[in-house]
Amino acid sequence: MPRLRNMYHKLKVIVSIFLVALCFVAFTTATPSWASVEKVSSTSHAVADSSIASSAISSGTGDMTGDVIYQLVTDRFYDGDTSNDNPSSAPNEYSADKSNWQLYWGGDFQGVTDKMSYLKDMGIGAIWISPPVQNISSPAVDSSGNASAGYHGYWGMDFYVPDPHFGSWQDFDTMVTAAHNNGIKIIMDWAINDTSPEDVNNSSYANDGALLKNGTKLASYSDDPSGYFHHNGGVTDYNDQYQVEYKNLFNLADLAQENSVTTEYLKDAVDTWLSHGVDGIRMDAVKHMPSGFLKSYADNIYRQRGVFLFGEWADTSSAALWQQEVKLANADGMSLENFDLNTSIRDVFASGASMAELDSTISRQQSSFDWSNQLVDFVDGQDVSRFLSINNSTSLLDQATVVNMTVPGIPSLYYGDEQYTHDDSTNSSDQVGGDPYNRDAMSSFSENTRNFKIVQALASLRKNNPALRYGSSTERWINNDVYVYERKFYNDVVLVAVNKGNSSYTLNNLNTSLPNGSYSDNLSGLLGGGTLTVGEGSNGTNPVSSYTLNGGQAAVWSYVEPSQTTPEIGNIGPTMGRSGDVVSVTGSNFGSGTGTVNVGGVTAVIDQWSPTEVDFTIPQGVKPGSENVVVTTTGSLASNSIAYNVLSAAQTATTFTVTGTSTSPGDELYLTGNVPELGSWNTDSAVAIGPMLCPNYPTWFTMASLPAGLPIQYKFFVKKANGTVQWEGGSNHTYTAPSSGTGAISVAWQD
Repeated sequence: MPRLRNMYHKLKVIVSIFLVALCFVAFTTATPSWASVEKVSSTSHAVADSSIASSAISSGTGDMTGDVIYQLVTDRFYDGDTSNDNPSSAPNEYSADKSNWQLYWGGDFQGVTDKMSYLKDMGIGAIWISPPVQNISSPAVDSSGNASAGYHGYWGMDFYVPDPHFGSWQDFDTMVTAAHNNGIKIIMDWAINDTSPEDVNNSSYANDGALLKNGTKLASYSDDPSGYFHHNGGVTDYNDQYQVEYKNLFNLADLAQENSVTTEYLKDAVDTWLSHGVDGIRMDAVKHMPSGFLKSYADNIYRQRGVFLFGEWADTSSAALWQQEVKLANADGMSLENFDLNTSIRDVFASGASMAELDSTISRQQSSFDWSNQLVDFVDGQDVSRFLSINNSTSLLDQATVVNMTVPGIPSLYYGDEQYTHDDSTNSSDQVGGDPYNRDAMSSFSENTRNFKIVQALASLRKNNPALRYGSSTERWINNDVYVYERKFYNDVVLVAVNKGNSSYTLNNLNTSLPNGSYSDNLSGLLGGGTLTVGEGSNGTNPVSSYTLNGGQAAVWSYVEPSQTTPEIGNIGPTMGRSGDVVSVTGSNFGSGTGTVNVGGVTAVIDQWSPTEVDFTIPQGVKPGSENVVVTTTGSLASNSIAYNVLSAAQTATTFTVTGTSTSPGDELYLTGNVPELGSWNTDSAVAIGPMLCPNYPTWFTMASLPAGLPIQYKFFVKKANGTVQWEGGSNHTYTAPSSGTGAISVAWQD
């Protein structure tokens, strides 16, 4: 979650929701009833302007497992149109000589369009652009006269229009069309946790967190009668979930998503951009927004289009917040940017840690996340110093790139890494190569660097071998320097070997699922790999003939099974939705004719069918909750099943407050109820809503995503420090969430 740092307040980044109506399950009663006191807040949700021109949209974009994502800072990539470098609507924010790293340098939508062939040649399947919305329109100037601007895109002001430094709507549409014409998708970074720095010293600092809609000012942080923002001060403890979600991140004006006016603004805004052909959305700072809002917001997005949605959850060091991170990915309809894996890759390759750390992280993720192959992996990004600023070894960066592109997840590359770009200046936080110096201008667009060729080769392999898209990962040989691991999806196999050290190792007793035969290195020897010979074995333990892996070498060997008759599902996207939403399943052997898709025992309507992808519409009548999806071909051969989270109805974010609860240190309070959105009376902390927040004891609150317009029953319980559960007394509470806006309800704890 990048932010401008070197400025007056020394900002810096902390790697830190049609109406209702479908089938509904009969309510279950868990414990004894009490009339609740209801407080509801709501507004209507306007439909995005249908007159907005939209670009041609590629189908099946809910799945990006076959793609390589290329993240770029739009301003620093390429200047395709010099006429928007210093627009009259936002003057004095441009550094013509690129001496001020905190101002705009000229990159724009046209620049991305101009370099589309370069990206296609590299094998890129999706371009992740900076937040494209209009940022502050005047520079922020500190007490020393240093000017800063929103070149990075994370100081949003008007979320309904493009930033004038990047271009017009026409320029954006041209870029999207050019990408789609080249088989490339567009991912939009979407930063809706906050706007820009609030005016803490009442000194007219920049735009005081201003919020606009199509040019009309709605509020600023100091003038906020409708309550668009939180006014709770700044975060001081990043392990405190209340502070993380409801306070300002280093003076950035924190948007209040529990307020209907805020939520409806953000819904309409994203609908506007979706109408312009966006294929994916990277949600900035999801750790800093309530999961109940995020789930309802994802539901709104998927109602428009089945895009790929993933969030940034920076810093995975807190065990409690790790549990919340996993719960978000498993239950709330979006994947995550993989900071957990990033930490291990950088520890191992840049800082000399053992390969055991990397293997342990991959194992933990495969056992924790329901769709671990959708996590977005990365070596470098705008939140961290570039790898080469930490360890200036292009060989180690190349090896880290190989791992990043072959372990479970969707690989994301940071612009310029393929050119070995880095600037090792020290920022105000004493980070070498940190923000803003990790956002350098592209140094070259050469297609002859080794890293470019590695990406090119592995992007092609990712398209051709399902094991890299869907396969599980198993360690086959390991020591401190060497990691040999195998990706396997049914009988498709990829074997990867990497030696980050200086010594040579003979890989004795190495077994693989690769069939008997000889295999050439898919990297064509770019990192010293050679031919691998595999003998005959059984049950996936085929012996590898003696193979020596020298220091600094890496190799990738691959086998793709000839087409079979039984369909094999590898992925589903999105992973959550409701009747009427379009979903994609991808895999192998779906055949050239059509068949059927079954969702929880109900037959779906087919929208598109190909041998590797089936797009279908979630049918009415499916029971809410986690249901299995199965593909059956015209030959009546059924696939494996894959889980999909079916929502009860359209979702509304609702704040639940309970007062008068008596707890002891170490106790946690949770909410559960009779619908899947509330955990179906489950008291498992990985399923129930919570832990609830308690900034003012004994008043607790949490935000949950509820089926709009449907009456639900719910109750609270205390999970004691020893793991036992204390239920609230009395009868079940009841509530019906509004059909638009947000909801709120407050009750007293029943003894």
